[in-house]
Amino acid sequence: MEFRPVFNALMRNKTGLLLIVLQVAITLAIVCNSVFIILQRIEKVNRPSGMQEAGLFTVSSLGFTPNFDLAGSIRQDLDALRSIPGVVDATTINSVPLSQGGWSEGVSEQPDSVPQEKRIRESSSIYMVDEHGLNTLGVKLIAGRDFNAGDVSARTKDDKGTLHSVIITQALADKVFPGGNAVGKTLYSSLPGKNAPVTVIGVIERLQAPWVGWDKVEHAILVPQMSLGEFDANSSRYLVRAEPGRRDEVMKQAEHKLGEVNDGRIVRGLRSIEEVRGESYRQDRAMTLVLTAVIFSLLAVTGLGIVGMVSFWVTRRVKQIGTRRALGARRFDIRRYFMVENVIVVGIGIALGLLLTYGFNLWLMKHYELPRLAWYYAPLGALTVLMLGQLAVFGPATRASRVSPAVATRTV
Repeated sequence: MEFRPVFNALMRNKTGLLLIVLQVAITLAIVCNSVFIILQRIEKVNRPSGMQEAGLFTVSSLGFTPNFDLAGSIRQDLDALRSIPGVVDATTINSVPLSQGGWSEGVSEQPDSVPQEKRIRESSSIYMVDEHGLNTLGVKLIAGRDFNAGDVSARTKDDKGTLHSVIITQALADKVFPGGNAVGKTLYSSLPGKNAPVTVIGVIERLQAPWVGWDKVEHAILVPQMSLGEFDANSSRYLVRAEPGRRDEVMKQAEHKLGEVNDGRIVRGLRSIEEVRGESYRQDRAMTLVLTAVIFSLLAVTGLGIVGMVSFWVTRRVKQIGTRRALGARRFDIRRYFMVENVIVVGIGIALGLLLTYGFNLWLMKHYELPRLAWYYAPLGALTVLMLGQLAVFGPATRASRVSPAVATRTV
């Protein structure tokens, strides 16, 4: 079949042709970019945190009595939490991974005396834990050693304590020490004092920062310190890991146990890490659902638009179709005509849609810092829209093929 006669016939209804072309183009542009964003969000939500999340939960304490002994309360609380049946371990911690709230610090492999252009400086989240921190989090130590009781010091508002060692994530180690083997190397930061040195004694495989949208989300430093009211007087936070399948049971016991240990404070903030993750990624999940609904709605509207337009064209050409049938055209020929016609219409829409797709992606890159659209999204999107168009036109084209040759002999 020659395309030119088909195209000439299409040009007799320019308005309908333009509407379908624009609809296909806009659908292609939005669908490609929406699928790209959805897959990014799914990857973001499902990325591993480095922790054994299933058994983890957090709980906080706020003392309200005069002369509240925060240090003594923390020691009692940790002993009580670790004694609960089903508890693997517990630690004090200043902030919770994935919680959207915490402390970050700039670190470097060189002191401030070295010119800035010769120093590698990276930002990192800071987690203050005791010698039970790694075991409680369930992170994987891949180099060096864990903290011991002698490494841990107290940190107050007026006294930064004694800090000589830290454990860092592999992602941070790769950035600050690109030569490899970070264990035994020196980091400089304001953690122990202005631009003071600390030694990296261990490297863990992965631990996410509190801020899930941060571009340095896997930069984390574990500091062997117990925070004693540095930011919030008489307040403490604990992280507890329960045995598999016993988290909910242990959470109830932990809240009750802490209430018994000391009635001069409020026990609050009891949340599982699963709940913390859910709240932090709630917007990403909502965006995924909304964009999925938009994609299906657009595809449905486009498909229905093609059905409606082709049905209109079939109605207008009934006598022409009957004449072709009377001259020997088979049903297959009639159906093929409308399907080829649809390929031309959708093809024009796809050509325009490809330009809109990359233009829309450039706009998203500029205003929302999204990465460049991968090359294969456009052809896959084009193929999807083309198949949708052929599927939509099949019904009206089949109906057209059933027009009787006798129609050609009728007069209006």
